[in-house]
Amino acid sequence: MTATPTAPSRWGLTFPLDGIPLAGQRALVESLPDLGFTDLWSMETAGADAFTPLALASVWAPQLQLGTAIVPVHTRGPALLAMQAAALAEAAPGRFTLGIGASSPVIVQDWNAIPFEQPFQRSRDVLRFLKAAFTGEAVTEEFTTFSVRRFRLDRVPAHTPPVLLAALRPGMLRLAAREADGTILNWLSAQDVRTARAEFDAAAGPDHGKQVVARIFVCPTEDADYARALGRRLIAAYLTVPAYAEFHRWLGREEQLKPLWENWAAGDRKAAAASVPDEVVDALIVHGAPESCREQLGAYVENGVTVPVPALLPTPGQGAEALAAAIKSVSPS
Repeated sequence: MTATPTAPSRWGLTFPLDGIPLAGQRALVESLPDLGFTDLWSMETAGADAFTPLALASVWAPQLQLGTAIVPVHTRGPALLAMQAAALAEAAPGRFTLGIGASSPVIVQDWNAIPFEQPFQRSRDVLRFLKAAFTGEAVTEEFTTFSVRRFRLDRVPAHTPPVLLAALRPGMLRLAAREADGTILNWLSAQDVRTARAEFDAAAGPDHGKQVVARIFVCPTEDADYARALGRRLIAAYLTVPAYAEFHRWLGREEQLKPLWENWAAGDRKAAAASVPDEVVDALIVHGAPESCREQLGAYVENGVTVPVPALLPTPGQGAEALAAAIKSVSPS
């Protein structure tokens, strides 16, 4: 297998990067187009918000496509979310994609003090509201999870941003296929992409041309013990979230991850992480030499990802020089 046997026209990177201040990342961002990157995709957990880093990047490297992966649908009011997305779409005409998703109870409820209720319905309602708001027409609607009265965007972007919906299991994948402009995948192996795409494509119909973005965790080091230890900790933290646990049951990892879930439920976090098998870590975390990392990323493309978005994990090296080397290791060429 070659590194990217069916290389996509787009290749992203998760931004901002860890290890150096946001204001100090301009030179790295400016270098990305020359390395073959076409996209930057932000995330929103407990670090930077999803929009501010992309606003900076829109000026630093105006060649790059920009996207959020993801903005939670509960943590902003519908109108504010539409306004923020429209502002970035205006600042980066034709280059911004809005990715939204249900997020998790920890982010929504524990950190933002907002009830994590009806995630599927809220995602559907926000998606429908945004599609209506971006037309510039007034929106008055009684959605299942919220109501909007007489909202109209004062600044309608000339280029309507595509809206992607993050999805794990069949229901959300089918919703994304039917009503969004594409989907965003997360925490899955290259082989798992086929399972997700089967559901998505069946609902989207033939030759749909919709985007399938995937955030892919990459630890670019040949120290397999280090990468697997880090991977186990991340898997224990993420795949014990109920939605991700159900996702991996659906993907067929019930027996492999049962000890993780049992130990986590018993309060033994250390045993939970230690119980994750090497084969699960190796399936979900790309690691190895640069050539191996590119080959593994290429497998995601082969299986149906149209915009791979590596998310760099910390490696034993530190500083801007080590970060630049890590970026090169996940570049498309």
